[in-house]
Amino acid sequence: MLLTRGGVGLARGLMLLVTGLSLAGCAGGGRTTETRLVITGSSTIAPLAAEIARRFEAGHPGIRVDVQSGGSAQGLADVRRGTADIGMVSRALTPAEHDLRGEAIALDGIALIVHRDNPVTTIRSADVRAMATGQVTNWQALGGRPGAVSFVSKAEGRSTLELFLAHFDLPRDRLRPQVVIGDNLHAVRTVAGDPQAIAYVSIGTALVERDHGAPIALLALDDVDPTLANVRQGRFPIVRPLTLVTRQARTLLADAFLAFATSPAVRDLVEAQAFVPLD
Repeated sequence: MLLTRGGVGLARGLMLLVTGLSLAGCAGGGRTTETRLVITGSSTIAPLAAEIARRFEAGHPGIRVDVQSGGSAQGLADVRRGTADIGMVSRALTPAEHDLRGEAIALDGIALIVHRDNPVTTIRSADVRAMATGQVTNWQALGGRPGAVSFVSKAEGRSTLELFLAHFDLPRDRLRPQVVIGDNLHAVRTVAGDPQAIAYVSIGTALVERDHGAPIALLALDDVDPTLANVRQGRFPIVRPLTLVTRQARTLLADAFLAFATSPAVRDLVEAQAFVPLD
């Protein structure tokens, strides 16, 4: 068994969970939270959470962890109504969400991406606002080749949208996107297929996809490059914690998973997804 933060007591508790499955299964009504953990929410966090879940399951036979994406708002809603044990939220919790508990597992940033054939390599915040609101509609105005800008935005319920609007001080009703997408991979595919497109996505996702051959480039924002070093040191303009969220009262199994997900035992998984470990 893998020992997680929390030591022997936590390991003993997990052993009791595994050996007592038949009793837990007789508890009646609905899913058995002591043997199955459901995690939903942010598509940014989902690939990392899935890798952590696989490693956790390998160390704890008899435990199943299901990871489903759908957006940060979905994760919050599922936790509140009890259909998920843990929600994935790609931002910090707000004061209005004081009914929930959050555990950050990594840091990420939000970067603007374009097709790699686009000659533009850096962008100013004022130009981002102008593109997002339809005031700048041609790349030539930004030093690029002549061509209509295709601004790609996130759908409602995505934390990346919330942080984008907050950072650039944009009301929702001022956005004028040409394309609206859901998760980060959808944004990457859209930009990879359109040399005139620009989107805002997770730095981690963008770096992984670029390194796997996606024809995209990450833009410097206000002369700061979207690198992991700049995210780690807080220099990049848009940095956010990747957070796992639960109700205030949670099961021993959820506690065990969160302890594991925030421990050095998963540092390599965090780094493999191009996120920044917290330790």
